[in-house]
Amino acid sequence: MASKPPTGDPVQDAPQVEAPKHAAAGLPAIGHTLLMAQQQMGLRRTAQTLLKVNQKDGFDCPGCAWPEGDKRHTAEFCENGAKAVAEEATLRRVTPDFFAAHPVADLATRSGYWLGQQGRITQPMYLPEGGERYEAVTWERAFEVIAEELTALDSPDEALFYTSGRTSNEAAFLLQLFAREFGTNNLPDCSNMCHESSGSALTETIGVGKGSVSLEDLHQADLIVVAGQNPGTNHPRMLSALEKAKSAGAKIISVNPLPEAGLEKFKNPQTPQGMIKGAALTDLFLQIRIGGDQALFRLLNKLIVETEGAVDELFVREHTHGYEEFKAAAREADWDRTLAATGLTRTEIEQALAMVLASRRTIVCWAMGLTQHKHAVPTIREVVNFLLLRGNIGRPGAGVCPVRGHSNVQGDRTMGIFERPAPAFLDALEKEFGFAPPRHHGYDVVRSIEALRDGRAKVFFAMGGNFVGATPDTEVTEAAMRRASLTVHVSTKLNRSHAVTGRRALILPTLGRTDKDVQKSGRQFVTVEDSMGMVHASRGNLTPASPHLLSEPAIVVRMARATLGAKSVVDWAEFEKDYATVRDRIARVVPGFEDFNAKVAHPGGFQLAHAPRDERRFPTATGKANFTAAPVEAPELPEGRLLLQTLRSHDQYNTTIYGLDDRYRGIKGGRRVVLVNPEDARELGLADGSYTDLVGEWKDGVERRAPGFRVVHYPTARGCAAAYYPETNVLVPLGATADVSNTPASKSVIVRFESAVREGGDGE
Repeated sequence: MASKPPTGDPVQDAPQVEAPKHAAAGLPAIGHTLLMAQQQMGLRRTAQTLLKVNQKDGFDCPGCAWPEGDKRHTAEFCENGAKAVAEEATLRRVTPDFFAAHPVADLATRSGYWLGQQGRITQPMYLPEGGERYEAVTWERAFEVIAEELTALDSPDEALFYTSGRTSNEAAFLLQLFAREFGTNNLPDCSNMCHESSGSALTETIGVGKGSVSLEDLHQADLIVVAGQNPGTNHPRMLSALEKAKSAGAKIISVNPLPEAGLEKFKNPQTPQGMIKGAALTDLFLQIRIGGDQALFRLLNKLIVETEGAVDELFVREHTHGYEEFKAAAREADWDRTLAATGLTRTEIEQALAMVLASRRTIVCWAMGLTQHKHAVPTIREVVNFLLLRGNIGRPGAGVCPVRGHSNVQGDRTMGIFERPAPAFLDALEKEFGFAPPRHHGYDVVRSIEALRDGRAKVFFAMGGNFVGATPDTEVTEAAMRRASLTVHVSTKLNRSHAVTGRRALILPTLGRTDKDVQKSGRQFVTVEDSMGMVHASRGNLTPASPHLLSEPAIVVRMARATLGAKSVVDWAEFEKDYATVRDRIARVVPGFEDFNAKVAHPGGFQLAHAPRDERRFPTATGKANFTAAPVEAPELPEGRLLLQTLRSHDQYNTTIYGLDDRYRGIKGGRRVVLVNPEDARELGLADGSYTDLVGEWKDGVERRAPGFRVVHYPTARGCAAAYYPETNVLVPLGATADVSNTPASKSVIVRFESAVREGGDGE
């Protein structure tokens, strides 16, 4: 039987701390999965739901974007995927009575954990101007409110249409179609905050802003470098692929400021041997200083260039551009500067070089640890240089592997959710639908917040996600949101964004991945694209949480019809009746989706073409893969300060908080902890168990403070600290972003420490 949600926020003022773990998954993961699933769904619903996760005839996990192989396990999910499913398929409900009992001012005092635990939202809710509480509203009135606000704008560019990575291909395509027929390219998305740096670097260097490897490539690799990524928590099913690669003889180098249990040892819950003994994964752990990755790869590249016979000269000559300029820059790499920037020893780097030179097939995987720095784009370009030198793009077992964090974040971008669309995409859209889409660039996430702050944007519409919780500079962002005339959130559950509203606000409850979707033409399915370019169907199997829910495509269609009316040249109504009609239009607009309905009918879906991988063809400005030669950067740390990275706990997915523990790091019962190297802590006078305020420092001189964090002595890299987001997003300046990509620099925040008193909570 499912349990009831908490009535009060748990006390988090005294988290318990024990030694970090050195292995991931195993029996504890199974036990935790079943416990959380039972609490949210009950036993029968747990079995009914989890056995359909990531199956060819089931639904795509609403968690991460890690792909599935052709052969599926009966239990094709990880612990955190099961948590995501359980929270969506929960039996708990948030009804109009809940909102009557909890005014917005009360919701604003609640933690993200408490809000998320309340359950599925059952009806459209409206906060009128001057109102204190959300109140139930009809769908018709909700769309009238949106239309009133949108049509009253002085310019379409005063509207913002944000997309979360959970959004299906069909809904994403419709949303960008509506935004562009309305007249704006203001289509910020969660990619702007995560892998925008990857897309920027890869598009420039290899011509495609996506990864170039498949699961089979990982299984065939000789060497896998995992840099700035924690798969044990963020992409746990990746551990199975690494285990399989290891069993075939691959070596693994882990590059990270923190040791992570999942990369030390994986206890595979699918096999008895894995459960009992586990498999050691990392062969060499490079505990790098935050932001030192570009310096590391540049020095490795210098050493490769200087090693006779190490460069694949035939590949470089036939397939690349800019090699001589790059080589000259690489030769300038300096051991002393590199050791200072990375915190590594010469011996460690020489060990890594030996492994690189011994490998014919090398893959580099990365995530936010590389993408969320000022110099993120040059860092990823340097990773590409590293792979190009030895011909490791466009052959089996080798390539670039940016590991996407949300289940369809890559697909949303493929569908046109981008504030800077390619002219060819707009040309195809115009040809198919008969209207002229805007050609000027729109706002990304950071520029959207600035536009709200400065009064240049007035309506904010979010298709999923928790925008306020995910974005930087919390106080600035929340003040900006409150300046809007209307904020609209398409949601399944409550989050912080629902408590930070414009003058008027709407919550539009939608179907989740687990829900059956039945429209006038019958039962529907949607599609998603995983991190490796596989597109496949997703079909929910549960009765929806309420008869008052609409699907994401239906919400976009009705919003478009209410707003555009007879002026529209698009037959919007057909799209709600049958999603196959959406896919037919996608097939004529988006390259690679020709015969979309026929392709996706194949169990397991189809793989999108990738010219560098498939043909060693590089659709860049030069027609070849581009070496680059950016100056090497690394964060500079003032005396008495540490460099903070924001990260997730193991009981967390993006901004969704499933629980208050971080099992692998030894944290229990609280999230306001800061992990500090014991030697740094002693020098700064930070006793283990003491409490401190984290104070961010940036060039604007504004004090940004996150109060009341328990100090945990932890084996981080020297000079580095770590703490969970969204609690520490307040420390990330809105203007501190990556060059080129404009991604918030959430992994390199300079902080000082000021003593604090302990804070309490409000109940159980």
